[in-house]
Amino acid sequence: MNAVPNASALRGIDVVGLHRWLEAHRAQLLDDVLDLVGRETPSDDPVLLDRGLARIERWITDTLGEPQRRSRTDGGPYGDALTLEFPGVGSAPVVLLGHYDTVWQAGTLAEWPCAVDGDRASGPGIFDMKAGLVQAVWALRALDATGHRRPPVRLVLNGDEEIGSPASRPVIERACAGAAAVLVFEGSADGALKTSRKGVGIFDVTVTGREAHAGLDPEKGVSAIDEMARATLKLHALADPAAGTTVNVGLVRGGSAINVVAGQATARVDVRVASQAEADRVDRALARLEPHDPRAAITVTGEWNRPVMERTPAIIAMAGLARAAAAELGADLAEVAVGGASDGNFAAATGVPVLDGIGAVGDGAHARDEHVSVAALTERSAIAAAVLAAFPKGPTA
Repeated sequence: MNAVPNASALRGIDVVGLHRWLEAHRAQLLDDVLDLVGRETPSDDPVLLDRGLARIERWITDTLGEPQRRSRTDGGPYGDALTLEFPGVGSAPVVLLGHYDTVWQAGTLAEWPCAVDGDRASGPGIFDMKAGLVQAVWALRALDATGHRRPPVRLVLNGDEEIGSPASRPVIERACAGAAAVLVFEGSADGALKTSRKGVGIFDVTVTGREAHAGLDPEKGVSAIDEMARATLKLHALADPAAGTTVNVGLVRGGSAINVVAGQATARVDVRVASQAEADRVDRALARLEPHDPRAAITVTGEWNRPVMERTPAIIAMAGLARAAAAELGADLAEVAVGGASDGNFAAATGVPVLDGIGAVGDGAHARDEHVSVAALTERSAIAAAVLAAFPKGPTA
């Protein structure tokens, strides 16, 4: 793995000039954001996702020119994944990662249209994460327009992130192979970079009991609901806040009628961990989950759909480079550990240095007050551009 450039690699990179150029084009950048937000792309609507991705690809090629290489991977029932590669200086590309799907259903725009009020731009999906996609493209455009060198770029856009990236995960992992670094243009509510994200596991617990008449001969039955209640207590006891582990039994279903001893019950469990050691501990506990009544049976299925993104030295170095670039603009970039996951988890698991949360500054992801700061759009794009420009210069310029 190539070393991450340090702050000295920013010498000769006109971060202020990059920001000044982007500010001069702020209105056009904002128009691009509003155009993308104005095209609905719900995670569960392949038709709208296809239309949205076609529009995004046309816009990217109009903005940056034709890519050197292009590949589009069928997402099946989800949105396709699009990879566009643009040439640059050096052999190892930098991956720019983002998703174009949103949690908002078709028709949301009719009741909640895009709006701009001073520094606040709002609309469904603007913060999570269409503004970030626009910032990424404009960072590249700014570098080209101002004569800065940049590395080869591999731009990866997927349409199933909001549902766990089931189809695009292998695309992301392949894109990271041989890469110098990955920039994830997810947003940040407080402007802080995400230097660690929890791993996420979704598990299904099924209890099989024995049905019987609840009034005539309840002793012949084995209540799956009773067993699930006991199992729920065991599952919640696995939580360890000090270690960053949370366990939530969020959905429970069971039984067939009020006068029948329940023969079956199911539960869906959300587990989040801050380290692989905790993931291993939870795995062992799930494997040992047993019923109170030996006549019942418990089975556990599911998987860790997002690996842990731990705060490694490479991730710390990427955050340091971004902070140094922000300092050139008089900005102070903090870092934060979060419980939410992103495609950055997959990228980090490949061992490539990751800079996550470099996208829009705003708030309200998945909420009706979703919005971004207009001024921060250009600032963050300039910081991303400076980070990219540091890679052709190497670790110590």
